[in-house]
Amino acid sequence: MLAQETLTPRQAPVCQWCGRELPEQQGRGRKRKYCSASCKQRAYEQRHNLESTGIPADSVVLRPERVDELRDEVYELKCAAEDVRTAAAEGADAQELRHLCDELVAIANRIEKLR
Repeated sequence: MLAQETLTPRQAPVCQWCGRELPEQQGRGRKRKYCSASCKQRAYEQRHNLESTGIPADSVVLRPERVDELRDEVYELKCAAEDVRTAAAEGADAQELRHLCDELVAIANRIEKLR
């Protein structure tokens, strides 16, 4: 018997500067990278400012406060994953596990938006 594969919905593309979801692109041409001219300009300015530093252009530069926030969010994600594991080990019903998994996915989605 074959295991049933679960298909995950395709994630919508996001702006490479601000992380907002990009509108669906119609027609031909290159795929959009930025949601607005402003975001495109900010990304250009960052690339231009990094030219002489030796930092790769595709690097993500974060404020120290944001790094601390990100560490806290990853810790929250780990705790949520441990809650799912504990609930499963204790024989939680499907509804409770689904609720815990929904929380886990919500936290992961929030962390995924770095900016």
